[in-house]
Amino acid sequence: MDGSKIIIAAGAAIAALCATGIAVAASARESASPAQYRAQERYDNRMSDRLAVRMLDAHNRERERLGLPRLKWNRALEHEAKQWGHELARKGRLEHADLRTRNSTGENLWMGSQGQWDVIVGLDMMIDEKKHYTHGNFPEISRTGKWADVAHYTQIVWRDTKEVGCSVVNDRGWDVLVCRYWPAGNVWGQKAY
Repeated sequence: MDGSKIIIAAGAAIAALCATGIAVAASARESASPAQYRAQERYDNRMSDRLAVRMLDAHNRERERLGLPRLKWNRALEHEAKQWGHELARKGRLEHADLRTRNSTGENLWMGSQGQWDVIVGLDMMIDEKKHYTHGNFPEISRTGKWADVAHYTQIVWRDTKEVGCSVVNDRGWDVLVCRYWPAGNVWGQKAY
C-alpha cells in the first residue's frame, strides 16, 4: 500500500479503502464510531437484496442531499463486482481492475477483516471523504491537495453516473466490498456536480 495512510491498533480489525490505486487503512476502533463498529458483533456480509437496498439507499441519501438524481441498481455491475471481489480476496490486497476488465466503469473498493465490520462502514468511510472535498474541476477537488483523498466520494456523487452495482465477498479472512459505477465518474477537467 505504497503512499497510503495506515493507522493500526494492536488486536483491532483492519479495513482499507482504495480509489484509483491509493489505499488507506484504519483500525476499526480508531476510525469508526461505536454505533458503526461493535467489537462483540459478527457481521454476515453476504450480498442479499436487503444489503443491496441498504447500499443503494446510502448512495442515494448523499446524492439527494446535493440535489442529484438517484442511482439505479444494476445487477450486471453487481455480478462483475462480485467476480473482482473474489480476485481481491484471493490476492489479499486492494487494486483496481484495469479499464478493459471493468468495461470502463468506475470502481470503489473497500476491504476489512472478515466478520469484524458491517460493510456499510466501508461505504460510510467513502462518503465521509466529503469533509476534504472542494468543488472544482477534477483533479483539483481536495482541500488536502491529493485528489485520491476524495475520489470515492466524488465517484458516488458524480452527476453523470446513473447506475451502481456492488458486491460483498467474504473469503480468505477478508470482507471485500466492490462497487462499480456507470458511467464512470472522476473525469479529468470536469466537476463532480
